[in-house]
Amino acid sequence: MVCLQDAWYTQTKKMKTFASKLAFVYPVINVLFALLFPLVQNLAQIVKTLVFTVILVPLMGICIPLLHKKFWNWIIK
Repeated sequence: MVCLQDAWYTQTKKMKTFASKLAFVYPVINVLFALLFPLVQNLAQIVKTLVFTVILVPLMGICIPLLHKKFWNWIIK
């Protein structure tokens, strides 16, 4: 049986991990929209989505692990 304290710790760790990801993704999406939307606004929606995805996913793959390393002490606290 899982102790209530362990469950709280696990839930808090998940929330902090989510917060660290959101702190990266939200500003990056806003910057991408501001910079790229004028260039791709006349394209089909599927092409716009593809462009944003091709840029965002590799960027997340590189930066999210670096953010986790940087904030790991805070996440596990």
